[in-house]
Amino acid sequence: MTAFFALATSLLWGLADFGGGLLTRRTPALTVVVVSQAIAATVLGVVVAATGGWSEAGPRLWFAVAAGLAGPLAMISFYKALALGPMGVVSPLATLSVAVPVGVGLFLGERPGLTQVAGITVAVTGVVLAGGPRLGGTSVQRRAIVLTLVAALGFGTVFALIAEASTTVTGLFLALFVQRLTNVAAGGVALYVSVRRGSDALPEGRFPWASLPALAFVGLADVAANGTYSVAAQHGPVVMAAVLASLYPVVTALAARGILRERLHAIQAAGAGLALLGTLLLAAG
Repeated sequence: MTAFFALATSLLWGLADFGGGLLTRRTPALTVVVVSQAIAATVLGVVVAATGGWSEAGPRLWFAVAAGLAGPLAMISFYKALALGPMGVVSPLATLSVAVPVGVGLFLGERPGLTQVAGITVAVTGVVLAGGPRLGGTSVQRRAIVLTLVAALGFGTVFALIAEASTTVTGLFLALFVQRLTNVAAGGVALYVSVRRGSDALPEGRFPWASLPALAFVGLADVAANGTYSVAAQHGPVVMAAVLASLYPVVTALAARGILRERLHAIQAAGAGLALLGTLLLAAG
């Protein structure tokens, strides 16, 4: 069960990041985050009301609030990095986010077996190699790398916090709702400050209605990924869940290859293969 939900997390996050990166190429990153998360919060509010999730309110929701504060910074940084591109190079670097939840799992006493250690090593190496050799170069590329590292730290923090935010399904809905409300509030404040400083909140001063379905997909896929990761972390080793969920950059890179026709170098293809091999070793362990 842990492997299934963790891999579902990587698929959902990978597609959400690909969509967010595309949207940020024509709409400010802050606007993408605020609108997509507002849509997700609205849907989750309906779900919480329908399932009676308010009865699960308790101290654990502070973990959701903390995740909601870390999430916007991570998403804005990552979407900006993806917009600078190329996605197939930027996205795999975000696998460093796995260091935070893996560290938490080890601190809590988890000790992976030999096969799982091999799987973790191979998978993480594969995802990093999927970034290809072009890590230096122009100042734009260096900026993209810095933004991605900031995003990785934020994503890893969200990984660790959301896994602690609930212990039941209805509680999970409530935690995700609180997280999204916090996302929107934090992102909204940042957007307001940005506009006050002279930045544009909307492309050409108009709301991108044509992009609304894509914005909704990004928000809902991101929220679903948080949910599947929480389930994975609660039903199995956090280390395994975190590593398998961290494969989402490979999904983003493959989507960029298939849809944007970004060229996949040999080292990137080899990295994707190693990531798959590492996944199989983890599942077998």
